[in-house]
Amino acid sequence: MLYIMTGFVIISAIALCIQAGLLFGIYKASKAMQEQATSIMPQAKSILAKAESTLDQSKQNIVEITEKANQMMDISKQSLSEFTVKASQMLDLTKAQLVKLDAVVTDATYRARNQLERAELVVDDTVSRVHHSVAAVHNGVLKPIRDIQGVATGVKAAVSTFMRGGRPSVAQVTQDDEMFI
Repeated sequence: MLYIMTGFVIISAIALCIQAGLLFGIYKASKAMQEQATSIMPQAKSILAKAESTLDQSKQNIVEITEKANQMMDISKQSLSEFTVKASQMLDLTKAQLVKLDAVVTDATYRARNQLERAELVVDDTVSRVHHSVAAVHNGVLKPIRDIQGVATGVKAAVSTFMRGGRPSVAQVTQDDEMFI
């Protein structure tokens, strides 16, 4: 009996060591994923900085266009055709700047959304792996203990039956024994 229990304890210890190694591997993988997510953040910040600079440039262009429009109003003595040409040029310039700004903002939003989705998938995967590891440790430890306890109870019952000797008399029958009669 002692050898059987020793064998099961050794098997349980080996299983626990393997599971500890797996948990350490999961820990290292999650740290690596966290470092990758951290390295992506400067890229997202640089994209946002570019978008801000483009926005500032667009604001400056709008201010310049407004000043030019005011100047054009002041130069009302010039012919109407010159004014129309300059106004159309300013409108074309404004449209081009707005298209550029829209493209930069759309790109930055798309990239940020993709990175957030990736980070969420990594976190979900890590949580599910930890949950499976905890369940495996729980089953790996408790099942051998239950098996050993069942074997020990059986051996105890067998030893007590052999130690008692012959059949019990009717006077010695207990309530549990009466259930099986």
